[in-house]
Amino acid sequence: MNYQTLLRIAGSFVYLVVATTLAAETSVPSLIPLPQKVERHEGLFSLRTPRRFIGLPLRSGTKIVVDAAAQETGHYLAAQLWRATGCRFKVETVVAGVATKGNILLTTRDAKSGLGMEGYELAVTTDSVVIRAPQAAGLFYGVQSLLQLLPPEVFAAKLVPAVKWTVPCINIEDQPRFVWRGLMLDVSRHFSSKAEVKQILEAMALHKLNTFHWHLTDDQGWRIEIKKYPLLTRVGAWRKQIGFNLDPKASTAYGPDGRYGGYYTQADIKEIVAYAQTRHITIVPEIEMPGHASAALMAYPEFSCTGGPFTTDLPGGVFNGVYCAGNEQAFSFVQDILAEVCELFPSKYIHIGGDEVPPDNWTNCAKCQIRFQQEGLKTAPELEGYFIRRIEKCINAHGRSLIGWSEIREGGLAQNAAIMDWIGGAIEAATAGHNVVMTPLADCYFDHYQSTNTVTEPHAIGGYLPLDQVYNFNPMPAKLESQYQSHILGAQANVWTEYMPSLSHVEYMVFPRLCALAEVTWSPQKARNWADFNQRMQLNYRRLDQFNINYRRNTSNPGSAHQPISDGQAPKTP
Repeated sequence: MNYQTLLRIAGSFVYLVVATTLAAETSVPSLIPLPQKVERHEGLFSLRTPRRFIGLPLRSGTKIVVDAAAQETGHYLAAQLWRATGCRFKVETVVAGVATKGNILLTTRDAKSGLGMEGYELAVTTDSVVIRAPQAAGLFYGVQSLLQLLPPEVFAAKLVPAVKWTVPCINIEDQPRFVWRGLMLDVSRHFSSKAEVKQILEAMALHKLNTFHWHLTDDQGWRIEIKKYPLLTRVGAWRKQIGFNLDPKASTAYGPDGRYGGYYTQADIKEIVAYAQTRHITIVPEIEMPGHASAALMAYPEFSCTGGPFTTDLPGGVFNGVYCAGNEQAFSFVQDILAEVCELFPSKYIHIGGDEVPPDNWTNCAKCQIRFQQEGLKTAPELEGYFIRRIEKCINAHGRSLIGWSEIREGGLAQNAAIMDWIGGAIEAATAGHNVVMTPLADCYFDHYQSTNTVTEPHAIGGYLPLDQVYNFNPMPAKLESQYQSHILGAQANVWTEYMPSLSHVEYMVFPRLCALAEVTWSPQKARNWADFNQRMQLNYRRLDQFNINYRRNTSNPGSAHQPISDGQAPKTP
Protein backbone atom coordinates (compact mmCIF):
# COMPACT_ATOMS: atom_id res chain seq x y z
CA MET A 1 0.00 0.00 0.00
CA ASN A 2 1.58 3.31 -1.06
CA TYR A 3 1.79 6.54 0.95
CA GLN A 4 -0.99 8.32 -1.00
CA THR A 5 -3.39 5.44 -0.39
CA LEU A 6 -2.61 5.53 3.34
CA LEU A 7 -3.30 9.25 3.39
CA ARG A 8 -6.59 8.76 1.61
CA ILE A 9 -7.69 6.05 4.05
CA ALA A 10 -6.61 8.16 7.01
CA GLY A 11 -8.47 11.18 5.65
CA SER A 12 -11.60 9.13 5.11
CA PHE A 13 -11.37 7.75 8.65
CA VAL A 14 -11.06 11.27 10.09
CA TYR A 15 -14.03 12.37 8.00
CA LEU A 16 -16.21 9.49 9.25
CA VAL A 17 -15.29 10.23 12.86
CA VAL A 18 -16.09 13.93 12.40
CA ALA A 19 -19.41 13.21 10.67
CA THR A 20 -20.42 10.71 13.39
CA THR A 21 -19.49 13.17 16.15
CA LEU A 22 -21.44 15.99 14.52
CA ALA A 23 -24.51 13.80 14.12
CA ALA A 24 -24.35 12.93 17.82
CA GLU A 25 -23.83 16.53 19.01
CA THR A 26 -26.36 18.45 16.92
CA SER A 27 -30.11 18.21 16.58
CA VAL A 28 -29.98 19.83 13.14
CA PRO A 29 -29.65 17.34 10.28
CA SER A 30 -27.16 17.95 7.49
CA LEU A 31 -29.66 19.57 5.14
CA ILE A 32 -28.54 22.10 2.51
CA PRO A 33 -30.20 24.59 2.44
CA LEU A 34 -31.18 24.81 6.10
CA PRO A 35 -34.97 24.60 6.66
CA GLN A 36 -36.86 27.31 8.54
CA LYS A 37 -38.08 25.07 11.37
CA VAL A 38 -36.68 21.69 12.40
CA GLU A 39 -37.60 19.41 15.30
CA ARG A 40 -35.70 16.15 15.83
CA HIS A 41 -37.27 13.16 17.58
CA GLU A 42 -36.10 9.77 18.74
CA GLY A 43 -36.29 6.87 16.33
CA LEU A 44 -35.97 6.03 12.64
CA PHE A 45 -38.25 5.29 9.73
CA SER A 46 -36.98 2.37 7.65
CA LEU A 47 -37.76 1.86 4.00
CA ARG A 48 -39.13 -1.64 3.51
CA THR A 49 -37.78 -2.93 0.25
CA PRO A 50 -40.01 -5.38 -1.63
CA ARG A 51 -38.24 -8.75 -1.95
CA ARG A 52 -39.12 -12.28 -3.01
CA PHE A 53 -37.46 -15.16 -1.20
CA ILE A 54 -37.41 -18.71 -2.60
CA GLY A 55 -40.53 -20.54 -1.47
CA LEU A 56 -42.03 -17.45 0.17
CA PRO A 57 -44.51 -14.85 -1.15
CA LEU A 58 -43.43 -11.36 -2.19
CA ARG A 59 -42.68 -9.18 0.84
CA SER A 60 -44.68 -5.97 0.66
CA GLY A 61 -42.48 -2.88 0.47
CA THR A 62 -42.97 0.74 1.38
CA LYS A 63 -45.48 2.43 -0.92
CA ILE A 64 -45.37 6.00 -2.15
CA VAL A 65 -48.95 7.17 -1.71
CA VAL A 66 -49.93 10.28 -3.66
CA ASP A 67 -52.90 12.42 -4.56
CA ALA A 68 -53.45 13.73 -8.09
CA ALA A 69 -51.24 16.80 -7.62
CA ALA A 70 -48.37 14.67 -6.31
CA GLN A 71 -48.24 11.96 -8.97
CA GLU A 72 -45.28 13.36 -10.92
CA THR A 73 -43.26 13.94 -7.75
CA GLY A 74 -44.15 10.47 -6.48
CA HIS A 75 -42.80 8.85 -9.63
CA TYR A 76 -39.69 11.04 -9.41
CA LEU A 77 -39.07 9.78 -5.86
CA ALA A 78 -39.68 6.17 -6.89
CA ALA A 79 -37.17 6.48 -9.76
CA GLN A 80 -34.51 7.94 -7.48
CA LEU A 81 -35.00 5.19 -4.90
CA TRP A 82 -34.98 2.49 -7.57
CA ARG A 83 -31.58 3.54 -8.93
CA ALA A 84 -29.91 3.33 -5.54
CA THR A 85 -31.79 0.50 -3.85
CA GLY A 86 -32.54 -1.67 -6.89
CA CYS A 87 -36.16 -1.91 -5.71
CA ARG A 88 -39.24 -0.59 -7.44
CA PHE A 89 -41.43 1.19 -4.89
CA LYS A 90 -45.07 1.22 -5.88
CA VAL A 91 -46.71 4.60 -6.45
CA GLU A 92 -50.36 4.45 -5.43
CA THR A 93 -52.86 7.24 -6.05
CA VAL A 94 -55.52 7.89 -3.40
CA VAL A 95 -58.09 10.60 -2.74
CA ALA A 96 -57.71 10.97 1.03
CA GLY A 97 -54.46 12.49 2.27
CA VAL A 98 -54.11 10.21 5.28
CA ALA A 99 -50.86 8.61 6.39
CA THR A 100 -50.76 4.81 6.37
CA LYS A 101 -48.37 2.64 8.32
CA GLY A 102 -45.06 1.91 6.65
CA ASN A 103 -45.66 4.23 3.69
CA ILE A 104 -44.64 7.64 2.32
CA LEU A 105 -47.52 10.06 1.70
CA LEU A 106 -47.24 13.05 -0.65
CA THR A 107 -50.33 15.25 -0.61
CA THR A 108 -51.69 18.76 -1.02
CA ARG A 109 -54.68 17.93 1.18
CA ASP A 110 -54.91 19.94 4.43
CA ALA A 111 -51.67 21.79 3.66
CA LYS A 112 -51.05 25.18 5.27
CA SER A 113 -51.79 27.87 2.70
CA GLY A 114 -49.28 30.18 4.39
CA LEU A 115 -46.45 28.00 3.09
CA GLY A 116 -46.91 29.55 -0.34
CA MET A 117 -46.06 28.12 -3.74
CA GLU A 118 -42.85 26.37 -2.67
CA GLY A 119 -43.23 25.64 1.03
CA TYR A 120 -43.84 22.22 2.59
CA GLU A 121 -44.17 20.25 5.80
CA LEU A 122 -42.28 17.00 6.32
CA ALA A 123 -43.18 14.70 9.21
CA VAL A 124 -41.22 11.48 9.77
CA THR A 125 -42.24 8.99 12.45
CA THR A 126 -41.21 5.41 12.98
CA ASP A 127 -44.39 4.38 11.15
CA SER A 128 -44.68 6.79 8.22
CA VAL A 129 -43.42 9.75 6.22
CA VAL A 130 -45.82 12.57 5.29
CA ILE A 131 -45.04 15.51 3.02
CA ARG A 132 -47.75 18.17 2.70
CA ALA A 133 -47.61 21.26 0.55
CA PRO A 134 -50.10 23.65 -1.05
CA GLN A 135 -48.52 23.17 -4.49
CA ALA A 136 -46.56 20.55 -6.42
CA ALA A 137 -43.34 22.58 -6.15
CA GLY A 138 -43.49 22.36 -2.36
CA LEU A 139 -44.00 18.61 -2.53
CA PHE A 140 -40.92 18.35 -4.73
CA TYR A 141 -38.79 20.35 -2.27
CA GLY A 142 -40.11 18.23 0.57
CA VAL A 143 -38.93 15.16 -1.35
CA GLN A 144 -35.49 16.76 -1.74
CA SER A 145 -35.31 17.14 2.04
CA LEU A 146 -36.44 13.55 2.49
CA LEU A 147 -33.75 12.33 0.11
CA GLN A 148 -31.12 14.35 1.96
CA LEU A 149 -32.22 12.69 5.22
CA LEU A 150 -31.48 9.27 3.71
CA PRO A 151 -27.88 8.04 3.40
CA PRO A 152 -25.94 9.97 0.70
CA GLU A 153 -25.82 6.81 -1.43
CA VAL A 154 -29.46 7.43 -2.33
CA PHE A 155 -28.14 9.81 -5.00
CA ALA A 156 -26.05 7.11 -6.66
CA ALA A 157 -26.73 6.42 -10.33
CA LYS A 158 -26.70 2.66 -9.80
CA LEU A 159 -27.44 0.02 -7.17
CA VAL A 160 -25.61 0.46 -3.86
CA PRO A 161 -25.73 -2.76 -1.79
CA ALA A 162 -25.55 -3.16 1.99
CA VAL A 163 -27.01 0.25 2.88
CA LYS A 164 -29.58 0.67 5.65
CA TRP A 165 -32.17 2.98 4.14
CA THR A 166 -33.38 4.83 7.22
CA VAL A 167 -34.64 8.35 7.90
CA PRO A 168 -34.43 10.07 11.31
CA CYS A 169 -37.74 10.99 12.88
CA ILE A 170 -38.23 14.69 12.34
CA ASN A 171 -40.70 17.51 11.77
CA ILE A 172 -39.86 20.23 9.26
CA GLU A 173 -41.84 23.30 8.26
CA ASP A 174 -40.11 25.14 5.48
CA GLN A 175 -40.42 27.73 2.73
CA PRO A 176 -37.91 29.82 0.77
CA ARG A 177 -36.81 33.35 1.59
CA PHE A 178 -36.66 34.40 -2.09
CA VAL A 179 -38.61 33.39 -5.19
CA TRP A 180 -35.56 33.60 -7.51
CA ARG A 181 -32.78 31.19 -6.61
CA GLY A 182 -30.63 30.88 -9.66
CA LEU A 183 -27.58 29.88 -11.61
CA MET A 184 -26.48 31.39 -14.92
CA LEU A 185 -24.42 29.23 -17.26
CA ASP A 186 -22.62 30.71 -20.26
CA VAL A 187 -22.57 28.15 -23.09
CA SER A 188 -21.51 30.67 -25.73
CA ARG A 189 -17.78 30.56 -24.96
CA HIS A 190 -17.79 26.79 -24.55
CA PHE A 191 -20.67 24.56 -25.54
CA SER A 192 -22.23 22.17 -23.00
CA SER A 193 -24.07 19.08 -24.22
CA LYS A 194 -27.65 18.18 -23.35
CA ALA A 195 -26.45 15.59 -20.85
CA GLU A 196 -24.15 18.12 -19.20
CA VAL A 197 -26.92 20.70 -18.85
CA LYS A 198 -29.16 18.05 -17.29
CA GLN A 199 -26.39 17.18 -14.81
CA ILE A 200 -26.30 20.82 -13.71
CA LEU A 201 -30.10 20.96 -13.44
CA GLU A 202 -30.08 17.82 -11.28
CA ALA A 203 -27.57 19.35 -8.87
CA MET A 204 -29.63 22.55 -8.76
CA ALA A 205 -32.74 20.59 -7.82
CA LEU A 206 -30.91 18.90 -4.95
CA HIS A 207 -30.24 22.34 -3.47
CA LYS A 208 -33.76 23.72 -4.13
CA LEU A 209 -32.60 26.20 -6.75
CA ASN A 210 -35.38 27.07 -9.16
CA THR A 211 -34.05 29.30 -11.97
CA PHE A 212 -31.56 28.33 -14.67
CA HIS A 213 -30.44 31.41 -16.63
CA TRP A 214 -29.13 30.05 -19.93
CA HIS A 215 -26.71 32.41 -21.68
CA LEU A 216 -27.22 31.10 -25.21
CA THR A 217 -25.66 33.77 -27.44
CA ASP A 218 -22.67 36.07 -27.33
CA ASP A 219 -19.75 37.20 -29.46
CA GLN A 220 -18.11 33.77 -29.37
CA GLY A 221 -21.03 31.57 -30.34
CA TRP A 222 -24.74 31.26 -31.15
CA ARG A 223 -26.22 28.15 -29.51
CA ILE A 224 -29.94 28.04 -30.33
CA GLU A 225 -31.58 26.96 -33.59
CA ILE A 226 -33.77 29.65 -35.14
CA LYS A 227 -35.78 28.21 -38.02
CA LYS A 228 -36.19 31.49 -39.89
CA TYR A 229 -32.45 32.25 -39.83
CA PRO A 230 -30.53 28.97 -40.31
CA LEU A 231 -27.14 30.70 -40.73
CA LEU A 232 -27.20 31.62 -37.05
CA THR A 233 -26.24 28.05 -36.19
CA ARG A 234 -24.71 26.99 -39.50
CA VAL A 235 -22.20 29.85 -39.28
CA GLY A 236 -22.51 31.55 -35.89
CA ALA A 237 -22.33 28.41 -33.75
CA TRP A 238 -18.74 27.65 -34.76
CA ARG A 239 -15.28 29.11 -34.65
CA LYS A 240 -11.92 27.94 -35.93
CA GLN A 241 -10.38 27.10 -32.58
CA ILE A 242 -11.04 26.81 -28.86
CA GLY A 243 -9.49 30.21 -28.13
CA PHE A 244 -8.66 31.86 -24.79
CA ASN A 245 -5.14 30.33 -24.97
CA LEU A 246 -6.56 26.97 -23.90
CA ASP A 247 -5.27 23.55 -24.85
CA PRO A 248 -7.44 22.28 -27.75
CA LYS A 249 -7.71 18.95 -25.91
CA ALA A 250 -9.41 20.65 -22.95
CA SER A 251 -12.79 20.29 -24.66
CA THR A 252 -14.56 17.83 -26.92
CA ALA A 253 -16.93 20.38 -28.51
CA TYR A 254 -15.74 19.96 -32.09
CA GLY A 255 -17.75 19.34 -35.23
CA PRO A 256 -16.90 16.75 -37.92
CA ASP A 257 -15.05 19.43 -39.88
CA GLY A 258 -12.86 20.31 -36.88
CA ARG A 259 -14.54 23.60 -36.10
CA TYR A 260 -15.16 24.36 -32.43
CA GLY A 261 -18.64 24.93 -31.02
CA GLY A 262 -22.09 23.41 -31.25
CA TYR A 263 -25.73 24.32 -30.77
CA TYR A 264 -29.07 23.06 -29.51
CA THR A 265 -31.80 22.18 -31.96
CA GLN A 266 -35.29 23.29 -31.06
CA ALA A 267 -36.06 19.67 -30.19
CA ASP A 268 -33.08 19.74 -27.78
CA ILE A 269 -34.38 22.92 -26.19
CA LYS A 270 -37.86 21.44 -25.69
CA GLU A 271 -36.37 18.32 -24.12
CA ILE A 272 -34.23 20.27 -21.67
CA VAL A 273 -37.07 22.67 -20.78
CA ALA A 274 -39.34 19.69 -20.06
CA TYR A 275 -36.62 18.03 -17.98
CA ALA A 276 -36.20 21.22 -15.94
CA GLN A 277 -39.96 21.56 -15.44
CA THR A 278 -40.14 18.13 -13.79
CA ARG A 279 -37.62 19.50 -11.28
CA HIS A 280 -39.52 22.78 -10.86
CA ILE A 281 -36.74 24.76 -12.48
CA THR A 282 -37.61 27.63 -14.79
CA ILE A 283 -35.20 28.19 -17.67
CA VAL A 284 -34.71 31.85 -18.55
CA PRO A 285 -33.05 32.19 -21.97
CA GLU A 286 -30.66 35.03 -22.72
CA ILE A 287 -30.38 36.33 -26.28
CA GLU A 288 -27.78 39.12 -26.22
CA MET A 289 -28.60 42.49 -27.74
CA PRO A 290 -27.85 45.12 -28.85
CA GLY A 291 -24.19 44.27 -28.14
CA HIS A 292 -22.30 40.98 -27.80
CA ALA A 293 -23.76 40.03 -31.17
CA SER A 294 -20.67 39.10 -33.22
CA ALA A 295 -21.78 35.50 -33.75
CA ALA A 296 -25.15 36.63 -35.12
CA LEU A 297 -23.60 39.35 -37.28
CA MET A 298 -20.99 37.00 -38.68
CA ALA A 299 -23.96 35.10 -40.14
CA TYR A 300 -26.03 38.19 -41.03
CA PRO A 301 -23.69 41.21 -41.28
CA GLU A 302 -26.35 43.35 -42.98
CA PHE A 303 -27.90 44.02 -39.58
CA SER A 304 -24.79 45.76 -38.24
CA CYS A 305 -23.66 49.36 -38.66
CA THR A 306 -20.58 48.48 -40.74
CA GLY A 307 -21.56 45.38 -42.69
CA GLY A 308 -18.68 43.43 -41.16
CA PRO A 309 -16.48 41.55 -41.16
CA PHE A 310 -17.25 39.81 -37.88
CA THR A 311 -15.72 36.76 -36.26
CA THR A 312 -16.37 34.45 -33.34
CA ASP A 313 -12.61 33.94 -32.93
CA LEU A 314 -12.31 36.75 -30.43
CA PRO A 315 -9.93 37.19 -27.51
CA GLY A 316 -11.51 37.87 -24.15
CA GLY A 317 -12.69 41.41 -23.62
CA VAL A 318 -13.34 42.26 -27.29
CA PHE A 319 -16.94 43.21 -28.03
CA ASN A 320 -17.32 44.42 -31.62
CA GLY A 321 -20.72 43.02 -32.54
CA VAL A 322 -23.54 45.57 -32.18
CA TYR A 323 -26.87 45.65 -34.00
CA CYS A 324 -27.57 48.83 -35.96
CA ALA A 325 -30.14 50.84 -34.00
CA GLY A 326 -30.94 52.88 -37.11
CA ASN A 327 -31.82 49.89 -39.27
CA GLU A 328 -35.48 48.83 -39.19
CA GLN A 329 -34.56 45.45 -40.67
CA ALA A 330 -32.27 44.82 -37.69
CA PHE A 331 -35.25 45.28 -35.36
CA SER A 332 -37.30 42.88 -37.48
CA PHE A 333 -34.46 40.37 -37.31
CA VAL A 334 -34.20 40.32 -33.51
CA GLN A 335 -37.98 40.38 -33.12
CA ASP A 336 -38.31 37.32 -35.34
CA ILE A 337 -35.70 35.57 -33.21
CA LEU A 338 -37.48 36.46 -29.98
CA ALA A 339 -40.78 35.18 -31.38
CA GLU A 340 -39.24 31.70 -31.81
CA VAL A 341 -37.52 31.93 -28.42
CA CYS A 342 -40.84 32.70 -26.72
CA GLU A 343 -42.37 29.64 -28.35
CA LEU A 344 -39.65 27.44 -26.88
CA PHE A 345 -39.42 28.86 -23.36
CA PRO A 346 -42.52 29.26 -21.16
CA SER A 347 -40.65 31.44 -18.63
CA LYS A 348 -42.13 34.76 -17.53
CA TYR A 349 -38.85 36.53 -18.23
CA ILE A 350 -36.81 36.71 -21.43
CA HIS A 351 -33.27 38.02 -20.88
CA ILE A 352 -31.87 40.33 -23.57
CA GLY A 353 -28.45 41.09 -22.05
CA GLY A 354 -27.97 44.78 -22.76
CA ASP A 355 -24.52 45.04 -21.18
CA GLU A 356 -21.20 46.44 -22.40
CA VAL A 357 -22.38 48.10 -25.62
CA PRO A 358 -19.49 50.08 -27.18
CA PRO A 359 -20.74 53.47 -28.44
CA ASP A 360 -18.38 53.83 -31.45
CA ASN A 361 -20.53 51.72 -33.77
CA TRP A 362 -23.53 54.00 -33.31
CA THR A 363 -21.71 57.34 -33.18
CA ASN A 364 -20.00 56.58 -36.52
CA CYS A 365 -23.11 55.19 -38.26
CA ALA A 366 -25.15 57.42 -40.59
CA LYS A 367 -28.37 55.45 -39.98
CA CYS A 368 -27.93 55.69 -36.22
CA GLN A 369 -27.28 59.42 -36.48
CA ILE A 370 -30.63 59.81 -38.20
CA ARG A 371 -32.22 57.78 -35.38
CA PHE A 372 -30.61 60.12 -32.83
CA GLN A 373 -32.18 63.11 -34.56
CA GLN A 374 -35.59 61.53 -35.11
CA GLU A 375 -35.96 60.47 -31.47
CA GLY A 376 -34.30 63.52 -29.91
CA LEU A 377 -31.51 61.42 -28.38
CA LYS A 378 -28.09 62.76 -27.42
CA THR A 379 -26.03 59.86 -26.02
CA ALA A 380 -25.35 56.21 -26.81
CA PRO A 381 -27.01 55.05 -23.53
CA GLU A 382 -30.14 56.94 -24.58
CA LEU A 383 -30.10 55.17 -27.94
CA GLU A 384 -29.69 51.85 -26.16
CA GLY A 385 -32.67 52.78 -23.98
CA TYR A 386 -34.67 53.39 -27.16
CA PHE A 387 -33.54 50.00 -28.51
CA ILE A 388 -34.47 48.18 -25.30
CA ARG A 389 -37.89 49.83 -25.05
CA ARG A 390 -38.75 48.70 -28.58
CA ILE A 391 -37.65 45.17 -27.78
CA GLU A 392 -39.68 45.23 -24.57
CA LYS A 393 -42.85 45.92 -26.56
CA CYS A 394 -42.08 42.86 -28.67
CA ILE A 395 -41.55 40.67 -25.62
CA ASN A 396 -44.65 42.04 -23.88
CA ALA A 397 -46.67 41.26 -27.01
CA HIS A 398 -45.78 37.59 -26.46
CA GLY A 399 -47.02 37.79 -22.87
CA ARG A 400 -43.53 37.91 -21.36
CA SER A 401 -41.43 40.39 -19.40
CA LEU A 402 -38.01 41.73 -20.29
CA ILE A 403 -35.01 41.39 -17.99
CA GLY A 404 -31.49 42.60 -18.61
CA TRP A 405 -28.19 43.48 -16.95
CA SER A 406 -27.60 46.67 -14.96
CA GLU A 407 -26.76 48.74 -18.04
CA ILE A 408 -30.29 48.66 -19.46
CA ARG A 409 -31.30 51.33 -16.93
CA GLU A 410 -28.66 53.85 -18.03
CA GLY A 411 -30.70 55.25 -20.90
CA GLY A 412 -34.02 55.07 -19.06
CA LEU A 413 -35.45 51.76 -17.90
CA ALA A 414 -38.21 50.24 -20.01
CA GLN A 415 -41.64 50.48 -18.37
CA ASN A 416 -42.09 46.89 -17.17
CA ALA A 417 -38.49 45.66 -17.31
CA ALA A 418 -36.57 43.94 -14.52
CA ILE A 419 -32.83 44.17 -14.02
CA MET A 420 -30.06 41.87 -12.92
CA ASP A 421 -27.85 44.01 -10.74
CA TRP A 422 -24.21 43.12 -11.28
CA ILE A 423 -22.69 46.62 -11.09
CA GLY A 424 -25.38 48.62 -9.29
CA GLY A 425 -28.83 50.06 -9.75
CA ALA A 426 -30.85 47.73 -7.53
CA ILE A 427 -32.07 50.33 -5.05
CA GLU A 428 -32.98 52.84 -7.73
CA ALA A 429 -34.80 50.24 -9.83
CA ALA A 430 -36.70 48.69 -6.90
CA THR A 431 -37.70 52.11 -5.58
CA ALA A 432 -39.11 52.91 -9.03
CA GLY A 433 -41.20 49.74 -8.91
CA HIS A 434 -39.02 47.42 -11.02
CA ASN A 435 -38.17 43.85 -10.03
CA VAL A 436 -34.50 43.08 -9.37
CA VAL A 437 -32.36 39.94 -9.23
CA MET A 438 -29.21 40.46 -7.22
CA THR A 439 -26.03 39.10 -8.79
CA PRO A 440 -23.23 41.50 -7.76
CA LEU A 441 -19.77 41.05 -9.19
CA ALA A 442 -18.15 40.82 -5.77
CA ASP A 443 -20.36 38.02 -4.39
CA CYS A 444 -21.91 36.04 -7.24
CA TYR A 445 -19.34 35.66 -10.03
CA PHE A 446 -18.16 32.07 -9.86
CA ASP A 447 -15.58 32.60 -12.60
CA HIS A 448 -13.43 34.28 -9.93
CA TYR A 449 -10.61 32.54 -8.08
CA GLN A 450 -11.43 30.57 -4.95
CA SER A 451 -8.01 31.12 -3.39
CA THR A 452 -5.46 33.91 -3.24
CA ASN A 453 -2.84 31.30 -4.11
CA THR A 454 -3.67 31.36 -7.83
CA VAL A 455 -0.73 29.09 -8.64
CA THR A 456 -2.61 26.12 -7.19
CA GLU A 457 -5.88 26.99 -8.91
CA PRO A 458 -6.95 26.63 -12.54
CA HIS A 459 -6.59 29.85 -14.52
CA ALA A 460 -9.56 32.17 -13.95
CA ILE A 461 -10.67 35.50 -15.29
CA GLY A 462 -9.51 37.20 -12.09
CA GLY A 463 -10.99 38.35 -8.81
CA TYR A 464 -11.28 36.40 -5.57
CA LEU A 465 -14.50 34.91 -4.21
CA PRO A 466 -14.05 32.43 -1.34
CA LEU A 467 -16.81 30.19 -0.06
CA ASP A 468 -17.38 32.15 3.14
CA GLN A 469 -17.93 35.38 1.22
CA VAL A 470 -20.67 33.75 -0.84
CA TYR A 471 -22.24 32.41 2.36
CA ASN A 472 -22.19 35.83 4.03
CA PHE A 473 -23.81 37.60 1.07
CA ASN A 474 -27.20 39.15 1.81
CA PRO A 475 -29.24 39.74 -1.37
CA MET A 476 -31.42 42.36 0.32
CA PRO A 477 -29.76 45.80 -0.07
CA ALA A 478 -29.25 47.28 3.39
CA LYS A 479 -30.44 50.75 2.40
CA LEU A 480 -33.58 49.66 0.55
CA GLU A 481 -36.71 50.85 2.35
CA SER A 482 -39.01 48.08 3.54
CA GLN A 483 -41.93 49.00 1.26
CA TYR A 484 -39.78 48.25 -1.80
CA GLN A 485 -38.11 45.05 -0.60
CA SER A 486 -40.67 42.82 -2.33
CA HIS A 487 -39.12 43.92 -5.64
CA ILE A 488 -35.91 42.05 -4.76
CA LEU A 489 -36.79 38.68 -6.29
CA GLY A 490 -33.66 36.92 -5.10
CA ALA A 491 -30.16 36.18 -6.32
CA GLN A 492 -28.17 34.01 -8.68
CA ALA A 493 -24.62 32.93 -9.38
CA ASN A 494 -23.05 33.69 -12.76
CA VAL A 495 -20.67 31.29 -14.48
CA TRP A 496 -18.87 32.93 -17.38
CA THR A 497 -16.92 30.15 -19.05
CA GLU A 498 -14.04 31.82 -20.91
CA TYR A 499 -11.58 29.59 -19.04
CA MET A 500 -13.92 26.65 -18.32
CA PRO A 501 -13.94 24.45 -21.44
CA SER A 502 -15.41 21.32 -19.80
CA LEU A 503 -18.20 20.34 -17.42
CA SER A 504 -15.74 19.09 -14.81
CA HIS A 505 -14.06 22.50 -14.83
CA VAL A 506 -17.41 24.28 -14.51
CA GLU A 507 -18.33 22.03 -11.58
CA TYR A 508 -15.04 22.77 -9.86
CA MET A 509 -15.75 26.50 -10.04
CA VAL A 510 -19.42 26.18 -9.06
CA PHE A 511 -19.27 23.74 -6.15
CA PRO A 512 -19.38 24.13 -3.20
CA ARG A 513 -20.02 27.87 -3.73
CA LEU A 514 -23.46 27.14 -5.21
CA CYS A 515 -24.36 25.20 -2.03
CA ALA A 516 -23.69 28.38 -0.06
CA LEU A 517 -25.78 30.51 -2.41
CA ALA A 518 -28.62 27.99 -2.16
CA GLU A 519 -28.73 28.59 1.58
CA VAL A 520 -28.41 32.35 1.11
CA THR A 521 -31.49 32.43 -1.12
CA TRP A 522 -33.62 29.84 0.72
CA SER A 523 -32.92 30.01 4.45
CA PRO A 524 -33.75 32.83 6.88
CA GLN A 525 -31.04 35.49 7.15
CA LYS A 526 -31.10 35.27 10.95
CA ALA A 527 -30.26 31.54 10.78
CA ARG A 528 -27.00 32.09 8.92
CA ASN A 529 -24.13 30.37 10.75
CA TRP A 530 -20.84 29.74 8.94
CA ALA A 531 -19.55 27.07 11.33
CA ASP A 532 -22.83 25.17 11.27
CA PHE A 533 -22.94 25.37 7.46
CA ASN A 534 -19.46 23.85 7.25
CA GLN A 535 -20.52 21.02 9.53
CA ARG A 536 -23.60 20.25 7.44
CA MET A 537 -21.52 20.45 4.27
CA GLN A 538 -19.45 17.44 5.34
CA LEU A 539 -22.32 15.11 4.48
CA ASN A 540 -23.26 17.22 1.46
CA TYR A 541 -19.81 16.60 -0.03
CA ARG A 542 -20.64 12.90 0.04
CA ARG A 543 -23.87 13.65 -1.83
CA LEU A 544 -21.88 15.53 -4.46
CA ASP A 545 -19.60 12.50 -4.70
CA GLN A 546 -22.61 10.34 -5.54
CA PHE A 547 -23.52 12.80 -8.31
CA ASN A 548 -19.91 12.52 -9.52
CA ILE A 549 -19.58 16.28 -9.29
CA ASN A 550 -16.05 17.61 -9.36
CA TYR A 551 -16.39 20.12 -6.53
CA ARG A 552 -13.42 22.09 -5.27
CA ARG A 553 -11.52 20.36 -2.50
CA ASN A 554 -12.11 22.18 0.77
CA THR A 555 -9.96 22.06 3.90
CA SER A 556 -13.07 21.30 5.94
CA ASN A 557 -13.50 18.08 3.96
CA PRO A 558 -10.27 16.06 4.34
CA GLY A 559 -11.79 12.95 2.84
CA SER A 560 -12.48 14.52 -0.55
CA ALA A 561 -10.65 12.96 -3.46
CA HIS A 562 -11.38 15.75 -5.92
CA GLN A 563 -8.57 17.98 -7.08
CA PRO A 564 -8.07 21.29 -8.88
CA ILE A 565 -7.90 21.41 -12.65
CA SER A 566 -4.74 22.50 -14.38
CA ASP A 567 -5.05 24.87 -17.33
CA GLY A 568 -6.46 23.05 -20.31
CA GLN A 569 -6.50 19.69 -18.53
CA ALA A 570 -9.09 17.32 -17.17
CA PRO A 571 -9.67 17.16 -13.40
CA LYS A 572 -7.23 15.02 -11.46
CA THR A 573 -9.36 12.36 -9.85
CA PRO A 574 -8.29 8.96 -8.48
